[in-house]
Amino acid sequence: MHSNQAKPGKPRLMSLDALRGFDMFWILGGEGLFAALLALTGWQGWTWGDAQMHHSQWHGFTFYDLIFPLFIFLSGVALGLSPKRLDRLPFSERRPHYLHGVKRLALLIVLGIVYNHGWGAGLPADPDKVRYASVLARIGFAWFFAALLVWHTGLRTQIICALGILCGYAALQLWLPFPGGSAGVLTQTGSINAYVDSHWLPGITYRQREYDPEGLLSTLPAIVNALAGVFTGHFIIRPHVKGEWFKVAMLVLAGGLCLGLGWWLDAVLAVNKDLWTSSFVLVTSGWSLILLALFYALVDVLKWQKAFFPFVVIGTNAIIIYLASSLFDWAFLAKSLFGGVIAAAPLAAQQLLGVIALLLVQWLLLRWLYLRGIFIRI
Repeated sequence: MHSNQAKPGKPRLMSLDALRGFDMFWILGGEGLFAALLALTGWQGWTWGDAQMHHSQWHGFTFYDLIFPLFIFLSGVALGLSPKRLDRLPFSERRPHYLHGVKRLALLIVLGIVYNHGWGAGLPADPDKVRYASVLARIGFAWFFAALLVWHTGLRTQIICALGILCGYAALQLWLPFPGGSAGVLTQTGSINAYVDSHWLPGITYRQREYDPEGLLSTLPAIVNALAGVFTGHFIIRPHVKGEWFKVAMLVLAGGLCLGLGWWLDAVLAVNKDLWTSSFVLVTSGWSLILLALFYALVDVLKWQKAFFPFVVIGTNAIIIYLASSLFDWAFLAKSLFGGVIAAAPLAAQQLLGVIALLLVQWLLLRWLYLRGIFIRI
């Protein structure tokens, strides 16, 4: 992890930072807006938005299910904007890239452990009681293996690998028998994911379940979310004779095709976040493409950059504020600063003001970092 003063090292799209910030906005407290608006207005239409701010119970899909895979997709876009082929270089020149990749992966695994246990409970003394699987670890593994492919293979090989992972993972879940279970069972206790995690995942699983939503087997298809981002980064960074709006249209078309294919596959292999099914990869990649197309059009083509500045501020330090959301009690800080003002407001408005205060204290810190050119890179 290091901070760097605003010195561009590789091509950056402002829309990429804006979309990453939009993604993080909901985790930092934005998910409470719809319930607060319902309390303020009583309009039942807000209940649909509130329902989208919760993960699916098992099969199915909500907007909140998109937040994690969208972040992985965006890490792939950043990788695809400046791809480096290392395989023809002497090892002495490749070594720094390999070391950076391994250090980044190791750091994300460690920070994921800190995120899981760091606030309140503390790390257990028994290493077998630690939860090693985490959101940050999955981001690390997906980026790392996507980077290895970018560094050592061409685009055609990367596409073949992505398709191979999707098809192979679907085949594992649908047709591979395993001891004590049956092929094709996609329940919380009976899936092949539960079998693999219960036998080979080190440490404990999330809430002591038979499987971990960030477990071993389900990390494999997340690589495809990162590769989808790599392909998108390749496409965006290259000039096209038909102009920028053609790129936007192609991104939307590709996103629509992924969505259609994912929901068509849902009839055979259910869209499921916890199992990270291949249909889930397609649906989330589809929405990721469409959202990036929208943000690219508004921020980088139409240049509405001032309007999206609040999201850019979040997106440039996304991982560090995500980690801080576990380590700091932002709600307590917000209440300490704005509690009197909130209490003086009408009762129906207090919940909404509480959400705004929670978001504001985090955003002001991020803005302070942004204005000083301090960007924590991992």
